[in-house]
Amino acid sequence: MRKKELKLVVTFHTTADAMAMEKACKEYQVPGRIIPVPRAISAGCGLSWCAALDDREQIVSMMRRAGIEEEAMHECMV
Repeated sequence: MRKKELKLVVTFHTTADAMAMEKACKEYQVPGRIIPVPRAISAGCGLSWCAALDDREQIVSMMRRAGIEEEAMHECMV
């Protein structure tokens, strides 16, 4: 079992947005991975993007370039 760490968790309005995020992150070589939305967070879609807090600026910049809109950005233990 992984040790829980404070991470950046990006939630999305739709599953299609989450899938677009995964594709764009691979294309732009942005770190992170798709995870189920943590229980502590309520979101419209059941998927979220999880990454290190230090990667926030890189992720936000890539999302703007790719035209991906997040529902919210959270810092939580994952």
